[in-house]
Amino acid sequence: MTEDYVYGDKSPTGIDKDQLTNQQKDLLINSKTFCMYPWIHLHGFPNGDAYPCCHSEMKYVSGNLKTQSIEEIWNDQPMRDLRVRMLTGQESQECKKCYEQESAGFFSMRQNANKHFGHHISKATDLTELDGTAKDFSIVYWDVRFSNLCNMKCRTCGSLLSSKWVEDDNALYGSRSTPRTIFAGKDKDDIFNQMLPHLDTIEQIYFAGGEPLLMEEHFRILKELVKRELFHIKILYNTNFSTLYYKKNNILELWKYFPNIGVGASLDAVGERAEYIRKYTKWADIERNREQMLKVCPKIDFHVSATLSILNSYNIVDLHRDWVNKGFIKPEDFNVNICLSPAYFRIDVLPQHHKQAITDLYQDHIRWLEPKDRLTRATSGFKSAINFLNDRDQSNLLPAFFKRTDELDRVRNENFESVFKEFNDLRSLSSS
Repeated sequence: MTEDYVYGDKSPTGIDKDQLTNQQKDLLINSKTFCMYPWIHLHGFPNGDAYPCCHSEMKYVSGNLKTQSIEEIWNDQPMRDLRVRMLTGQESQECKKCYEQESAGFFSMRQNANKHFGHHISKATDLTELDGTAKDFSIVYWDVRFSNLCNMKCRTCGSLLSSKWVEDDNALYGSRSTPRTIFAGKDKDDIFNQMLPHLDTIEQIYFAGGEPLLMEEHFRILKELVKRELFHIKILYNTNFSTLYYKKNNILELWKYFPNIGVGASLDAVGERAEYIRKYTKWADIERNREQMLKVCPKIDFHVSATLSILNSYNIVDLHRDWVNKGFIKPEDFNVNICLSPAYFRIDVLPQHHKQAITDLYQDHIRWLEPKDRLTRATSGFKSAINFLNDRDQSNLLPAFFKRTDELDRVRNENFESVFKEFNDLRSLSSS
């Protein structure tokens, strides 16, 4: 992270703004609909469904990697239509989550894409035909999830992104014939093989899952980068941070080769709350892994990427302060991600008196945090969370929250009220 980084600054990096045309400046900085991703990136889910990015609304599929190559999807009708809408200032249903984040004050994925990949703007303005066909097929940012292989089953997740979730699906709905582990491509090696020709143009790779640190394909890619000496590529992770080892691979030893690595650890709370939210978490192991990482790879850009839902709405501040106090993170190394789906886990589902209590809690946390937050990222996250929390009343979804919670409590032999005592009144409110 550079010293002059400012959270929320829309100016594109890696290019002098004076080199941009007025049209390019307008698209990158002023537009409320334009996004660089459809020109540099394709996102693939473990089931093969492809999207413009990982925030896309799931019902708007761009293609499927089990039946199409990435190149075929690149200029298929959905992607062409999306590019046309973005260049002409039209909103796209695929991009609803970013619009919602921006209205709450968050710096959205769309804005982040324009900031960090805006130096490729000519792909949009100069190398796009009137029908949205992108003439330049070269992947700059890679985010295709190889599989759903995972060792956890988080409350807000499902079997699409976690092989462990199949246990609960079978318990809830009866045994199914679908495989526990699913792969994005036509076979286990397909996506890896499609990725290889693009390694020389890739600037950034994002590994997520499933759990990427358990995936053989992830280690194959890193070893290929080392073999080709492509150490300039920025490598980013979203990981549950449960392990640093896979078979004979020690990820810390591979990370030593790359000067630009960012690790976002999906952690939401501490102790038993963390273990409830992300089933099979062992909190002591998480903290031990962080201690080891600080010893071996202290310069890696590490941050906590917390998913803010009903479940950790009160306790997210405890995690933040605890890890700052232990020296595990700096105050600014904390990213607040609003849970948008499933909708019944959203914090705006809470009744008004809980919203007020949480607002007061976050405002107090902001007073502690703001003087310490060099990047303003964490502070902005909590301020935006307050806006999102109070923007609308979705308390009608409380019964759906408890329906799902009770189902999972039953098959997991857990109890929501015993872990989250701050919500002991919530059930009665949901039925009133």
